[in-house]
Amino acid sequence: MNQKYPSVLLENAVNELSSLPGIGRKTALRLALYMLRRDQGYTENFASSLLSLRRDVKYCRVCHNICDYEICSICADPNRDASTVCVVENIKEVMAIENTGQFRGVYHVLGGIISPMDGIGPGDLEIDSLIQRVANEEVKEVILALSTTMEGDTTNFFIYRKLSPYDVRISVIARGVSIGDEIEYADEITLGRSIVNRTSFNDSIKI
Repeated sequence: MNQKYPSVLLENAVNELSSLPGIGRKTALRLALYMLRRDQGYTENFASSLLSLRRDVKYCRVCHNICDYEICSICADPNRDASTVCVVENIKEVMAIENTGQFRGVYHVLGGIISPMDGIGPGDLEIDSLIQRVANEEVKEVILALSTTMEGDTTNFFIYRKLSPYDVRISVIARGVSIGDEIEYADEITLGRSIVNRTSFNDSIKI
């Protein structure tokens, strides 16, 4: 049975809010009514922050992380080890690894992982720019920190093959992160240990 709304404006707001991941129509209605109870300035600031995010956010031209300027604060930090590049799927993994406090290198955000079922191939990801970084910069180690799923392992192997002609160490996070787990949901201690105890990717694929 369809919910009846006393206002088309309220229904429109619920429709938009319920389109967000993890937000059902009941939660969307509760959020919309909450907005109505707050003063107009609160709602305007809320809407303005979302518009600014969509309009003004940038992607680091080095690592493709989300940032406010052309180069993100991590890539611009002279105290970070630019010779060690940690490859992750998206911004959520950068935040998760940074929260561990165990990694002082830099990142490379792929923007996804290879997933033929979802129509995502290597050309849809920032893999070519990673290869260019290794070829043109003084990169000594590439850490593959992708989720331990079939798609993550496929992406790891593809990158490993692409980087094999270069004189660079390729390592993978330790399997303290269980097979099938996604990096963003790992607790900080487990994730931190997985980074510190990383192993050679070549060893990980030996039978």
